[in-house]
This record gives sequence, structure tokens and C-alpha cells, in this order.
Amino acid sequence: MNAFYLTDIYVYPIKSLGGIRLEKAFLEEKGLQYDRRWMLIDHEGTFVTQRKHHQLSLLQVQIHGDRLLVNHKGDTQLQISFNLNEDTGESIAVTVWDDTALGLEVSKKVSSWFSDYLDFEVRLVRMSDEEKILVDPQYAANGETKSFSDGYPCLIIGQSSLNGLNEKLDVPVSMNRFRPNLVFSGGVAHVEDSFKNFNIGEILFSAVKPCARCVLITVDQETGIKGQEPLRTLATYRTLNKKIMFGQNLLHQGTGILSVGDEINIQDWKTIN
Repeated sequence: MNAFYLTDIYVYPIKSLGGIRLEKAFLEEKGLQYDRRWMLIDHEGTFVTQRKHHQLSLLQVQIHGDRLLVNHKGDTQLQISFNLNEDTGESIAVTVWDDTALGLEVSKKVSSWFSDYLDFEVRLVRMSDEEKILVDPQYAANGETKSFSDGYPCLIIGQSSLNGLNEKLDVPVSMNRFRPNLVFSGGVAHVEDSFKNFNIGEILFSAVKPCARCVLITVDQETGIKGQEPLRTLATYRTLNKKIMFGQNLLHQGTGILSVGDEINIQDWKTIN
């Protein structure tokens, strides 16, 4: 069996906006530091996503010191920034799929900027350090928590899995379509399906559920244009229980630093039928 090494670490500070590649990141209880700690919501408190509003893919996020900067990929003059700890102090009930939590609006100015961009009223909210969302207890045996992510604290994908997909596509796609937190080298395509428990340094991870994919992966992250691929091709060979799977959702025990180049040490393997 090949050795496995982390090749990329990504965080997505604002849910459904562009991600940031890091050489190292601190893994907290509810996921990588800064990952999905902010989120756009509509007037009902429901999260706003690229699935419907493809133009969100064109907004890139950066962190500079104690500030978070958002700029348009095609127009760097279209930008806004705010302090990482900024909020109005007002708690707002928010919804992410079946999960509910409290968010803190960053500022009226920031919300107005995003509303103007999307052409409908939204608010940008921040998750406080104290706020936690429980992971589905069907998979989380230890009361694990997450941020504003769809379901789990972290997502891992093997580079070989993307390479295998791209061999089947007329036009290759980038890993950013799939929004992983961790990417690794080594092994055959979809070897992560067989991961059960593994260590990166002192942190123990468990691959608890394959990641079901949706139309978001058909949005080109550089142009904001939605197509049919790679969902159409994945449906021909990665369908399980009528869902299209790509990558593995993770739970973890412990906190600490993850760095590009870290080895992934498999403790237990799943039996794949």
C-alpha cells in the first residue's frame, strides 16, 4: 500500500465563497480554524448557497492579519473587508439544512455590500466561539460538533480520485469544485472510501460517511458558469443509493496543527463490498 501524504489544506471562511489554500492550519473542535465560521443568510435566516446563486463562486476570501477580505475574482476593485471578530452583538436564528444555530450579524455595511452584489437582501453572520452545531448522532458517537458546514467538520479527497475523474472528462475540472479541507497523495482513485480510522500526527480521524455531491460541483469556480459536468460523468460510476459520492466526511478527536507534507497513517480499513 502506498504512503499517503497531505498535499493541500483548504478553509472556506464564508460558506459557499472561494476557499484559501494553507500550508498549515489549526484543527479545532468543530473543524479547521476559520472554516465556515461566516455565512450569508436570507430574510428567513436560511443559508444562501452557490447551488442557486452561482455568482458567489466569483467572490474570493483572504485573511490578512486580523481582517477578512472579500474581493471579486474578475474585478479587484469590488471588495470589502472587516475585522475577524466584528459583529453587531445581535443574535439571529439561522438554518443550515436541518440544523439550527445562532449567528451574529457582522455589520449592516457588510450585509448591504453582499445584498447589492446578489441583488436581494442578505445578511452576513458570524459563528461565535461558544456556538456549536451537533453532528448527526447517527454518525457522531461522541457528541462531535461542527461550524456552518453542511454536515461534518472536515472533508478529505485523494488527488488520485480527481485524476481518475479527469481521465473520463473531455474538459478536466479542478479540485475546487469539490471544496475539500484535506487533499492527499498516494493510493488508487477513491482509496479514501476504504479509510476507517487514521492519524495525522496526534490527531485521530474517522471517515464516517461518503460525501454526496450536488449541482454545486457543476459550477466553474473561475467563471461562475454552471454546466452538466462533472456530475453527469460521476453518475455513471459513483452512484450509491441513488446519490453521487465523491470524498469522505470526517470526524476527529483532538486538536492541533496540520501541515502540508504530513503523513496519513491508516489505523483501520473499511471492508468495501
